[in-house]
Amino acid sequence: MHVRGWWSSAWPARRSRALDVAIAVTLAAGDGCFLWFVDQDFWLPPPVVSVCSVILGLAAVVRRVYPVGLMVFLLVFGTITGAGAFAALVIVYSLAAYTTSRRTVLVLALIGYVSSLAFPGPTSSKESFPAQAIFGVAFIAVPVLLGLYMGARKQLVVSLQERASRLEREQHLLAERARGEERTRIAREMHDVVANRISVMVVHAGALKAIAVRDPSRAAETAGVIGDMGRQALEELRHVVGVLRQGEEALPQEAVTLAHVRELVGQSGAAGLRVDLAIRGDERPMPAAVGRTVYRLVQEALTNVHKHAGAADTRIGLDLLPEAIEVEIANDPPTARPEHRLPSGGNGLVGLRERVTALGGSFEAGPRKGGYAVRARIPLPAS
Repeated sequence: MHVRGWWSSAWPARRSRALDVAIAVTLAAGDGCFLWFVDQDFWLPPPVVSVCSVILGLAAVVRRVYPVGLMVFLLVFGTITGAGAFAALVIVYSLAAYTTSRRTVLVLALIGYVSSLAFPGPTSSKESFPAQAIFGVAFIAVPVLLGLYMGARKQLVVSLQERASRLEREQHLLAERARGEERTRIAREMHDVVANRISVMVVHAGALKAIAVRDPSRAAETAGVIGDMGRQALEELRHVVGVLRQGEEALPQEAVTLAHVRELVGQSGAAGLRVDLAIRGDERPMPAAVGRTVYRLVQEALTNVHKHAGAADTRIGLDLLPEAIEVEIANDPPTARPEHRLPSGGNGLVGLRERVTALGGSFEAGPRKGGYAVRARIPLPAS
């Protein structure tokens, strides 16, 4: 039998126990005195009925923990001894308030009503049967209805508290998830900003070392390129840090165009990489998110060529379709190992896949004919 309650273990909390003890003592004293002095006609003498009433009243101390057992005790002990008056009201109320099964409440209440008619107590033995029937209905129905109402109200409060706690936990999980996604996005931005710029700068630095003595003018030009790329890297890092401090409004608002892609290809070409860029279709402004993704695709692919393929020939194809933009970057097998081995964290392609799939596109990357190829299709939003 399941019992409603808000105790911590087998017994109620300290404050509730104190209240139950006070109620039990009050019922024992009240019923004992009442049935001692009331005019009664019962098979047991008034002193015995009073003592039994004291026992029944004291038993009400367990009304929250054992309401069903206490009601059965009332039906058996109270019917036989005629004990209980006010205690019976409290016990019936506790049965309805702290028992989860309404069927059990109604069955025991009905048994109590029938037993009160079949075996009248000391205070009702001289009344007529209709009067006993009406009084019995009021005596049973009022505490039962009040107990059911209070039990439902407590159950509602508990369910609302559980719901609030669950919502708080879900909100905490959503906040953790949002923070995780934000960390991933920031890490992706940092990787895209740093990896390409620094990789190309390292390649230029290697070339600068090789030509510094025999071709000073070209060395000076290469040094200027390294400086320009360093300033660009710092500028992009400043924007990323601005996002950490101020939110999305700190992101640069300039839309990425095909001119930026050509500039990116030109920087790799200046570093000694043979890159062929082919743009097919009508050139038109790209949506901001699509433009940034196309730029990052080309940027990461060229960075990987610098890292792993050295000066291998590379082909970039951009198909500007009415409904999508298709990007393909493929490089030939490396003719020699790169002079400057650059570290790789293995997160670049993962970030590209996340970017493309977030826009509803498809992405694939893998070896091809001894080289490597990256392909992506990015749908354009409906106008």
